[in-house]
Amino acid sequence: MEFFLNKIKEGVNKLKKLSGVVKIITHIDADGLSSGAIIIKALQREGINFSFSSVRLIDENVIDEMSRENCDIFLFLDLGSGSLSKIDEKLGDREVFILDHHKLEDYDSKKIFLINPHKFNLDGGVEISSSGICYFFAKYLNSKNQDLAHIALLGAIGDMQENNGFKSELNDYILQDAINEGKIEVKVGLRMFGMQTRPINKVLEYSIDPYIPGVTGNEGLANRFIEELEINATIDGRYKKLVQLDKEDMKKLVAGIILKRIGVEENPDDILGSIYLLTEEEDESPMKDAKEFSTLLNSCGRMNKASLGIGCCLGDKKSKNEALMLLNNYKREIINALNWYNLNKDKFIEENGYVIIDASNNIRDTLIGTLGSILCRSNLYGDGTIVITMAYTIDGSIKISLRLVGKKEIDLREVINNIINKVGGVCGGHRQAAGALIDQEKEEEFIKITKLELNKLVLEENANGKLLK
Repeated sequence: MEFFLNKIKEGVNKLKKLSGVVKIITHIDADGLSSGAIIIKALQREGINFSFSSVRLIDENVIDEMSRENCDIFLFLDLGSGSLSKIDEKLGDREVFILDHHKLEDYDSKKIFLINPHKFNLDGGVEISSSGICYFFAKYLNSKNQDLAHIALLGAIGDMQENNGFKSELNDYILQDAINEGKIEVKVGLRMFGMQTRPINKVLEYSIDPYIPGVTGNEGLANRFIEELEINATIDGRYKKLVQLDKEDMKKLVAGIILKRIGVEENPDDILGSIYLLTEEEDESPMKDAKEFSTLLNSCGRMNKASLGIGCCLGDKKSKNEALMLLNNYKREIINALNWYNLNKDKFIEENGYVIIDASNNIRDTLIGTLGSILCRSNLYGDGTIVITMAYTIDGSIKISLRLVGKKEIDLREVINNIINKVGGVCGGHRQAAGALIDQEKEEEFIKITKLELNKLVLEENANGKLLK
C-alpha cells in the first residue's frame, strides 16, 4: 500500500510542474462522477483551467475526439486502463494521467502516467475505487481537499466495495477522514435501501439485500407482515418511512425479519449493519443515506446528465433539485425495463449456467447493466448464473453487460475478454461486473460465440466439481 500511495504522490508532483488546460474524462457511473467531482474541486482550488466530459466506455471514436481537443493535459478517471495502447497512440504527444481501478491491458507505456492498484498487488474491485484514488491524489495536492473524503465513499459504495463495512485499509482510511471532517456519520441499524425516502411497505416489498422470504416481491404480503407485527406504521392512513419508526417498532420489525429468514437464509441476522449518513444533507432526503446518494449519481450518468451528478457531489442546490426530478424519471425507466423483461421472458436464451437477454432498442443502453444487476439480486436465477444483457446504442453499436448471481469465483472480465478477442470490439470492468461494446452487425456472431464460450465454461466447472446451478 505504501508504494501505491507513493505513486500517487509522484503523480501529484508531476502535475504541479505542468501548465496548460486540463481535460477531465470520467466514466458515467457513481464512481466515475464522484471521481470527477473530487478532481474538479481540487483543480478549482489550485486555479487550474479545465474542461470536463463523461463517457460510457473508451473506444477509438472517443480517443479520436480527445486528440482533437485543444488541451495540454488529459486526466482519465475510472477508465482508460484497458485502452492503454490506443491512448498512447493517439495522445502520446500530450501529458496523460490515468487514475483508474479496473484491470489493465497488457501494455507498457512510457508516456502515460498510470495510477492503478492492480500494479501494486491491490484488488481494485474491493480495496479501492477510482474515486478513492482521486481522493488521495487531491489530498496530496492540497490538504484542504480532505473535506472531499465523503465524495470518495459515494463512489466506493456505488461500486459495491462496502458490504457491512469496508474491507480494506485504504477505504477505512478515507472513511475516517470523512468522519473527522464531520461529513459522515456511521450508525448501526437495519441495512435496507430506501430507509430515508420510501414508505415502509415498499421498502419491505422491494428488499432484495437482505431478502425477506414470504415478503420480498409481494405488496400484499408486505402489508400483511407489517400488520402481524403490530407496528404503528401509518400516519393519517399513509405508511411511514422506515426512518420514522420509533425504537420499539424498529425492534419488532428487526425481530420479525430475522424470524422470516431463519431456516431459509444462511445468515438470518445479517440484516443489521453500518449505515452511512451525510451530515450536511436534509433528513429524509435521498441524499442523506450514502447508498441512496450513489443511486442518484448513477441515475444522472445513465440518463446522460453527468453534470448534475457532479453538481450534487459539490453541494450545488440547483443541481440537487434537478437530479431529484431526474431520479423519478430514472425509476420509471427501470420499471419499464422490468416490465419489458417480464413480458418477454420466453424469448431469452437460457441455458445451464447463463442467460442472454437481448433488448435490442427496447431499453436504453445506459440502463441495460442496471437491469442485469437487479435480475441478479432477484432470486430468479440460481447461484453462479451469468446474466448477459444487451442493448442497441444510438451510434450503431451494442452495449453488453455481464453480471453474476451470488459469489461464485468467476472472473467476468476474463469471460468477456475471451469473447471480444474472437468477435472484435472493446471491453472492460471487474471480476464481478464487466461490459463490452460491439458493432450491431456482429450481434448474431457475438451470441453464437458467447454460447460456445459459456458452454465450455460450464463443462470446465463440472469437471472441477463446481457445477453452475
